[in-house]
Amino acid sequence: MNAEVRTVAAGLVLMAREEAGLSQRELAERAGVAQSEIARIESGRREPSIPTLQRILSGAGVELRFRLAPLDDHDPVLASRQERRPRRQSVAAEARHAHNVAEFTANATKR
Repeated sequence: MNAEVRTVAAGLVLMAREEAGLSQRELAERAGVAQSEIARIESGRREPSIPTLQRILSGAGVELRFRLAPLDDHDPVLASRQERRPRRQSVAAEARHAHNVAEFTANATKR
């Protein structure tokens, strides 16, 4: 494995390909992309879109899953960080979070 994997996508593609025992060319054929694209992704020179990454990983026999989970407000690291913020920053951060949640919820219900 390349000692200097520069991106998450590079690590995922390389790990999936090696676990499947595939060459870059074999993975490219299965995923319907050029072998040079696999090489650029694995080297960190190219950051694929999520659909492309999913297609490549599928070619290696694995799938990429995303899951939204509620923020754990009791996480000690986040709590400590929040406590160190000045009150003005805390209020602003909470307002941004509330706005983002409301916007995401509104967009999700439109679909």
